[in-house]
Amino acid sequence: MTTIYAVSSGRPPAAIAVVRISGPAACTAAETLAGRLPAPRHASLRGLRDADGALLDRALVIVFPGPRTATGEDLVEFHCHGGRAVIAAVERALSLVPGLRPAEPGEFTRRALTNGRIDLTEAEGLADLLEAETEGQRIAAINAAEGRVSQAVRGWMDDVAMLSARIEAMLDFSDEDDVASDAAAFDAIRLAVDALADRIAGVVDAPPVERLKDGIRVVIGGPPNSGKSTLLNLMGERDAAIVSSISGTTRDRIDVPVMRGGIAYVLTDTAGLIDTLDPIEAIGVTRAEQAITTADILVWLADTAPPRDDAIWVHARADLAGRDVVPEGRAIAIAQTDPASIDRLWDELHRRADALLPRSDGVALKAHQRRQCAAAIATLKETSADPLIVAEHLRRARSILAEVLGLDATGEMLDALFGRFCIGK
Repeated sequence: MTTIYAVSSGRPPAAIAVVRISGPAACTAAETLAGRLPAPRHASLRGLRDADGALLDRALVIVFPGPRTATGEDLVEFHCHGGRAVIAAVERALSLVPGLRPAEPGEFTRRALTNGRIDLTEAEGLADLLEAETEGQRIAAINAAEGRVSQAVRGWMDDVAMLSARIEAMLDFSDEDDVASDAAAFDAIRLAVDALADRIAGVVDAPPVERLKDGIRVVIGGPPNSGKSTLLNLMGERDAAIVSSISGTTRDRIDVPVMRGGIAYVLTDTAGLIDTLDPIEAIGVTRAEQAITTADILVWLADTAPPRDDAIWVHARADLAGRDVVPEGRAIAIAQTDPASIDRLWDELHRRADALLPRSDGVALKAHQRRQCAAAIATLKETSADPLIVAEHLRRARSILAEVLGLDATGEMLDALFGRFCIGK
């Protein structure tokens, strides 16, 4: 395997830049620039020099012998000054060392995966951590990167292996006195298989990771002139929708992304629900009805009952004459002149969102992980009175769970994953 190098810190200029070298020739390359290297895992100041002996910079040098490193192979770090010219000079000197080449995006982490330092779920967690924009995304990503998903999947695989061992013992050693091989023992194994499938299903059915990134879909619905666009602008704190007293001003859905309290939301203003012969207006009404049906949370502004039992029924325009009394059944009264009323609506949305988002102390799966685990559940749930067939179901389930960890990941899959990484990670 070739030896690679790249800047693994932030984009220059910066106070400090970390240049990382990884591979079989890492120590030799580092000696070419820094001379005698310090003891492993001890930082020492060295002068970095080019092939002509000219001083490039004075940097801290740290040597990490493999395999107990981030990449699973020999790794050296230069902690240099973070100026663009300094970094360019160090990289130019490294490029002249035989056997070295610049790293591709995500190549350091890919080597960690290849060398068994992390598994696929941890690598995906790192990718998500680099892209995290909210606190919820950060927590879920770091949980995955630190192995919470991996630990859960490996635990299920261990349980499957133990059940397989019990089946194999029943098949191979049925004549031994200390091996239970009667119908009661087989029924106990099948009950244990069902219980394991139910445990996995509990995680699969929990809110997925994608909810944190895609956002909670909040749809504002109601008839024309009920204050939907005004409410959207107040909640989004910008004039995203045109507000007018003319009926039918909003003819299509308007989506406004909002970050609030560390949670991503997508607020949707919809066309007023009305019977119409106007074909364009009818399209808007149809799209509004679809949005209302698929919304995570429906905020309903009509004076008539909402179309969903779980809607937040809002008494809108409470600051207008004749609307100062809140009718029965309304969850919240809001007024354009009362910012606190908008905060109360947000509080209710946050309360609802908590039930729709992954728990910070739980295991949250990505979409493809959920599909793979669901396939393992389906395999475990296949019933049979033949121990040989049950043993095969267990073997298949363990193989499917192994796919979650990337134990048989294809090159195309890994290319797609590590293409999300920056150079140097």
